[in-house]
Amino acid sequence: MTSAETLTSPVLSFHDGRTIPQLGYGVWQVEDDVAERVVGEAFRVGYRHIDTAAIYGNEAGVGRAIASSGLDREDLFITTKLWNADQGRDKVAPAFETSLDKLGLDYVDLYLIHWLQPKRGLYLETWEEFAKLKESGRVRSIGVSNFTVEALEEIQRETGVVPVINQVETHPYFPQAELRAYEESKGILHESWSPLGQGKDLLKDQVLREIAENHGVSVPNVVLGWHLALGNVVIPKSVTPERIAQNWTAVALTLEPAEIEAINGLDKGAAGRIGADPAQADFA
Repeated sequence: MTSAETLTSPVLSFHDGRTIPQLGYGVWQVEDDVAERVVGEAFRVGYRHIDTAAIYGNEAGVGRAIASSGLDREDLFITTKLWNADQGRDKVAPAFETSLDKLGLDYVDLYLIHWLQPKRGLYLETWEEFAKLKESGRVRSIGVSNFTVEALEEIQRETGVVPVINQVETHPYFPQAELRAYEESKGILHESWSPLGQGKDLLKDQVLREIAENHGVSVPNVVLGWHLALGNVVIPKSVTPERIAQNWTAVALTLEPAEIEAINGLDKGAAGRIGADPAQADFA
């Protein structure tokens, strides 16, 4: 069995010249005091890419884990996100300062607009403010989360600034093939949230179970291996040390082309979506 501590994540390139570890660790729905412990565990296993957000309420815990890790800041990749209520020309900079302060950092590697919020109509001016943050050097790269093709087209057309990444719900039951193809055509990386389908029916799927048995690995490892094979950046979340380590070993899994195609065939279209539709979601 592969030792998690001996593995490293593949690294993908952004169009702005920077890079991102393809397999990261997400902390959605992790309480602040727990975040410090589990992020520390993720660092111990080998993760160097941590994904948090202002709305998660755990940036301070992530920051404490970073501070106590003993790791070189330049070896870490830290993502956080601007929450919906803070979209708008005058709100972005103060919200970013708050996140940076909680994290205890001088800069973040990636800053994302968390949701499109189409009816509020503030995403374009918010994106313009993101471009200013990047120019300041305190944000290394800027991207979006939960954006549609139409919105991606608009912000590029109106500002000339192309996001490096779009983080959206993606898993075998909802693989986002059309969106991924568009992003690839524009040099935008695709990042998957809820990559394991939130541990629901997906992990019981017979196709995935058979592939897992063939490789002697877990079903989550097969799903994560599929994401990695497609070129997705992926950020699984667990607060269990054993699963944190097990998820990390997915970087050692190589799926056969036929297995990848079989997993692609699990696509349920819109019926496979678990979370909100970015084209409709407007919540503060």
